[in-house]
Amino acid sequence: MKAYIEENKQRFLDELLDLLRIPSISADSQYKDDVNKTADFVKQKLEDAGVDNVEICPTAGYPIVYGEKIIDASLPTVLVYGHYDVQPPDPLELWDSPAFEPIIKKTKIHPEGAIFARGACDDKGQMYMHVKAFETMLKNDGLPCNVKFMIEGEEEIGSDNLGIFVANNKEKLKADIILISDTSTYSMEVPSITTGLRGLSYVEVEVTGPNRDLHSGTYGGGVANPINTLCTMIDSLKDDNNHITIPGFYDDVEEVSADERAQMAKIPFSEVEYCADLDIDAVEGEAGFSTLERTSIRPTLDVNGIWGGYTGEGAKTVLPSKAYAKISMRLVPNQSSEKISKLFEDHFKAIAPKSVRVKVTPHHGGEPAVTPTDSVGYQAASKAFEKIWKKTPIPKREGGSIPIVALFEEELGLKTVLLGFGLDSDSIHSPNEHYGIVNYFKGIETIAEFYQQYVALVK
Repeated sequence: MKAYIEENKQRFLDELLDLLRIPSISADSQYKDDVNKTADFVKQKLEDAGVDNVEICPTAGYPIVYGEKIIDASLPTVLVYGHYDVQPPDPLELWDSPAFEPIIKKTKIHPEGAIFARGACDDKGQMYMHVKAFETMLKNDGLPCNVKFMIEGEEEIGSDNLGIFVANNKEKLKADIILISDTSTYSMEVPSITTGLRGLSYVEVEVTGPNRDLHSGTYGGGVANPINTLCTMIDSLKDDNNHITIPGFYDDVEEVSADERAQMAKIPFSEVEYCADLDIDAVEGEAGFSTLERTSIRPTLDVNGIWGGYTGEGAKTVLPSKAYAKISMRLVPNQSSEKISKLFEDHFKAIAPKSVRVKVTPHHGGEPAVTPTDSVGYQAASKAFEKIWKKTPIPKREGGSIPIVALFEEELGLKTVLLGFGLDSDSIHSPNEHYGIVNYFKGIETIAEFYQQYVALVK
């Protein structure tokens, strides 16, 4: 199969570049046609690869692309999940090249070259590896089991319609295991398999003061400034130890064992290199925990955006009527996104001074998930890495969120194998997102090998 990948290397790469050129931004309605066009692209490529019964499944939002290849009903079935939508590319001025005009450049971490484009790693590049791995196995008589694909277009905006689709299509989606590539591996030298994901509570807050924008000279000092008030309120959400001050926030937090924390400490992490990569002088976070622990096994609260008043060129001496912020909270096992959203809303309203009014609007959320390392799926993934990478991967919890993982377990009763090949330095959700060429092709090989190892273990 490796020979087939090598023979078709340029085509596999060109197809991905074509996919990356379509601006499938699900968060912005002006890109609606492009998102739907991307669904059509994925459908066509699944059909070209040999997948049967490929269909565009409408939802109340963007469609889900479904397809399957059932070679023998008595064999195991792997359900592959991915998403074809991408984050907005803003701020555009910070991109070194246009976000939807993919180019390949060499970097220190990717000396063989990396694809720079929005969605290169999250998740078009990683999702498309599964299409090419399937094609490779099928064309070389190496497909050892049944495969189903479910590729959605709303992951970046909360997958609101995916839960409805899964609940209504349990028989269609019936499988033995879920396979997802939407996470990272620790490094090319030290591969890892993700065993845990944080959940998410995402809210937007609105603080209103006077009934209109006011002259800052005439009214300044006598009327609450919503921006000042909002900043003060946000600042109070953490104490001097970066501990979140919302009452009840930590009540359900899973306390990770000393043994697991000791295992995490074995990961070859350099704080000096970490700071150098980010061009910062020091790290910051919850007292009593390492950087790796803060970004994986501990909950967080971060402001993702804040605005209000005048931000145009020059000066405008205005005291604004309103101020806004978007706030995300990453959650760990046992925490509930619904409960945390309610705790946040109650607390944020409680700390507001009488001089302003506060509105809290919950957006999307998702639940945390953990995959056991003693499962057949994890063992198959580990063996696949050993075969292709010649190294044994380490288990690693990740700080991001994939709400579908918990949903799959709840609705389908299935655990997920998180077989990711991106790197944390690939700038997903940021300007200059990229994905290594080697990662892409090694990912295709490793995924194909996973199928062989998985079927061998479950027989």
